[in-house]
Amino acid sequence: MEPIDIGLWVTGFMLVLVVVGMRVAFAAGLAGLVGLIWIFWAKFGYSPDKFGKAVTVSVKIAGQVPHSKVSSQALSLIPTFILIGYLAYYAGLTRALFEAAKRWIAWVPGGLAVSTVFATAGFAAVSGASVATSAVFARIAIPEMLEIGYNKRFAAGVVAAAGTLASLIPPSAILVIYAIIVEQDVGKLLLAGFIPGAFSAVVYVLLIIGIAVVFKNVGPPVRGFTWRQRFESLPGALPIIFVVVIIICFVYNPFGGDAWGTPTEGGALGAFVVFCMALWRGMRWGEFKSALLETAKLTVMIFTIIWGVLIYVRFLGFADLPGAFSDWITSLEMSPMVILVCILLAYAVLGMFMDAIGMLLLTLPVVYPAVMALNGGEAVAAADSAFGMSGPMCAIWFGILVVKMAEFCLITPPIGLNCFVVAGVRDDLSVQDVFRGVMPFFIADGVTIALLVAFPAIVLYLPSLAL
Repeated sequence: MEPIDIGLWVTGFMLVLVVVGMRVAFAAGLAGLVGLIWIFWAKFGYSPDKFGKAVTVSVKIAGQVPHSKVSSQALSLIPTFILIGYLAYYAGLTRALFEAAKRWIAWVPGGLAVSTVFATAGFAAVSGASVATSAVFARIAIPEMLEIGYNKRFAAGVVAAAGTLASLIPPSAILVIYAIIVEQDVGKLLLAGFIPGAFSAVVYVLLIIGIAVVFKNVGPPVRGFTWRQRFESLPGALPIIFVVVIIICFVYNPFGGDAWGTPTEGGALGAFVVFCMALWRGMRWGEFKSALLETAKLTVMIFTIIWGVLIYVRFLGFADLPGAFSDWITSLEMSPMVILVCILLAYAVLGMFMDAIGMLLLTLPVVYPAVMALNGGEAVAAADSAFGMSGPMCAIWFGILVVKMAEFCLITPPIGLNCFVVAGVRDDLSVQDVFRGVMPFFIADGVTIALLVAFPAIVLYLPSLAL
């Protein structure tokens, strides 16, 4: 049996394991190990006395891969970004941010929902974890929306959908993972997420205002705040803005010249600044301990998925499945843009059955080389490319597109993780209520993705400044 055939059989085996309920990390790791054993045993001619040697070689490879990849300095960004978010929550910075947004914006139709989106976007700029963002604002925003008469499904849908912004707005754990898997510059990818993330938030806001105007009882506005009350709310939100500025300056020096430091250093400094602010605002040992434990839990979950999937990825390399898929994609008698749209639609379907991080880790080793081949290769110039951009720019553009698709998957039934988190935080909401509440936001995400595909400059403007 050829390595390609082994790759297809083992991939099918892994998908079956995922469908029957095995965690992605363990399904990918087991499938990768089985595939490696199969590949090497096939090279030894399926000789019974060589099976032990095939197992030994495969286990050594499987054991070395996680350490060699996870010891990458870029991955140290993930725990620091997550820690920033949890420290900000336990320090009360998120409530202060929501209060400021409410006093300045809640007078528009659907005002509290609009305030939630903007406050969530602000928190996303220091968090990087969609699940944590949804959990935080389910506790803060939903009670206030319900208190003034919001439809509970709509309120839950707003929080679940707005929580996805943390996947795109830097610091984003998923963008870091994408950069590592495809071996691209983390800083430029984080820069690229700012404008699309803000753009997504604006599209959500326009949708909410439209719904509130058409359906008067869905989201009544909140009025009565004086200008003095509005300005008094700003100091509480300034710490979040300060941390965002720190991270931006370390990723991209706005004054020109070299960056002030690496993204990793920016994340660490941001965590330290938030920690100092949390102490100043009276954070106690119990709250600090909870922040550290929550950060550790989420970090371990992400790293475990990475470990398992990297074993599978190494097996794919031996099976040459990515190369075969790229050759097949480029041989299709279709427009490259049509093929790209089909790939994005496939992500939408796949996201119904897999979590976002696992989905990207499993598919990118195969899909990314195919997309780059469609554009003309890693080193292609913009003038000679299919999508009108150079190879490095195409890698950034495609990264933002797939991360936006991962956002979409976070609210897609039946596995939309953000919806389960919101329902878990609120005893008065069922998962079905939240899924019904997020349905209008499918339209908003569809519009956003279409515009990012049609107008790549939305994604590429900031990274082009850093060249």
